[in-house]
Amino acid sequence: MPALLFDLDGTLLNSDPIHEAVFTELWTARGLPLPEGFYMDQVHGRLNVDVFADYLPDEGDPQGLSEWKEAQFRARLPAPYPATSGLAAFIDRAQAQGWKMAIVTNAMRLNAEAMLAAIGLRDRFEVIVIGEECAHGKPHPMPYLTAMDALGESPRNCIAFEDSPSGMRAAAASGAYSIGIRSALDDAKLRAAGADMTVQDFTDPALPGILARIEGVAA
Repeated sequence: MPALLFDLDGTLLNSDPIHEAVFTELWTARGLPLPEGFYMDQVHGRLNVDVFADYLPDEGDPQGLSEWKEAQFRARLPAPYPATSGLAAFIDRAQAQGWKMAIVTNAMRLNAEAMLAAIGLRDRFEVIVIGEECAHGKPHPMPYLTAMDALGESPRNCIAFEDSPSGMRAAAASGAYSIGIRSALDDAKLRAAGADMTVQDFTDPALPGILARIEGVAA
């Protein structure tokens, strides 16, 4: 049976507009330039502390700044919040089939808990791997490898769902079959980052065929 590994932001819910709004305010307050596409090109999918190291090297407490930024995100996240189209039915199918599942995210744990609660799926996941709790976050494959170890699965049995270049590189490097969700990026950009396939969302008609082929390999 394949095991399913899910990114969270942008993959299970469209949370990027909230994150981008907070980053825009943070950058504007410091008088920093914010060229068009900056969030998607330089921030999307990365650990906050890595972004701050690149662009705010003089900040005295990057972890504290990260915690402030994510507290702002949680305060603005409505609950309930819509999940990506088709997700609930897809999770139902996976559980009925007995597939193992895990969350693999660069979001901090408080955010992961808040997002899963907001989309009504917190009780579906026992394994939640947090990038900043690993020695390396995405784009390093360690968060995915950590999830595989927790599930007792090898990379060849795992399918990863991602939406960002950073996350896609991590998933591909882990050896999982990597499926890009085109929530913010197109097929070409996701494939350039390592996606084996891309789908629009969890209702995409290509998804059942992909899973059927992977089930055959895993069996």
